[in-house]
Amino acid sequence: MSAFPPEIVALQDGFTDQVSYSLNGVTFTTGQFEGKPVVMFLSGVSMVNAAMTTQLALDHFDIKRIVFSGIAGGVDPDLSIGDVVVSAHWGQYLQGTAARADGDGFALPGWMSSDFRNFGMFHAIPFGVLKEDLAEPDNRFWFDADPALLAVATDISETLSLADCNAEAACLTRAPQIVVGGNGVSGPIFVDNATLREHVFTSFDARVLDMESAGVAQVAFANDVPYIAFRSLSDLAGGGDGANEMNTFMSLAASNAAIVMRGFIAALDD
Repeated sequence: MSAFPPEIVALQDGFTDQVSYSLNGVTFTTGQFEGKPVVMFLSGVSMVNAAMTTQLALDHFDIKRIVFSGIAGGVDPDLSIGDVVVSAHWGQYLQGTAARADGDGFALPGWMSSDFRNFGMFHAIPFGVLKEDLAEPDNRFWFDADPALLAVATDISETLSLADCNAEAACLTRAPQIVVGGNGVSGPIFVDNATLREHVFTSFDARVLDMESAGVAQVAFANDVPYIAFRSLSDLAGGGDGANEMNTFMSLAASNAAIVMRGFIAALDD
């Protein structure tokens, strides 16, 4: 899976034996990728689009694992553009409540609580997810990447070389790295704001943020399907010294995410 066309273009080389199907306006293409049978498709940008297309794929194809490749905004100040982050946990940081003003702060209704520091009026609160073996909603905030898939990602992380210049010869100032583990968060907005970026890092201990991964992770959890996401930083979510650099480094980031995903698929046993 990828969210939008520039991300999936990086995965087309070597994708063979393609057969395409259209379901509810979404194109799903089956074929061979790094010696494995796959179905490849675009989720669409945003949590809702990603959740809908993931469930659509699970309902119509025999899906053994869900693997996401794409770009993201960097949150951890130790990371740089071009780095690839393979988060172990994904949460929805903008799902919750807008609390009412109370003196110099904001107060949640008495029946609500949050495990995280608020961002002004906004408090992150999970609202639960149902699945077949649960009698009532599971109110977890974090949805985990599959441990076995993370282990494969860790194994290959030392063997791959990432790009540090794009096709227009715009180059990074630091060689990109692959980072496996830690937290990632997703929400329904594109972030280019240093204050929100700092909040996400300090409150959620997040390395990266995007607009799809946590939604896909929740659908994977509800369907008991292993999940992992490879997200390469195209920008710093408002933390850079100048203007947002996504347009400059989007193709490089998408390529780096695809390099790691390609190596990961090739390393799978079946």
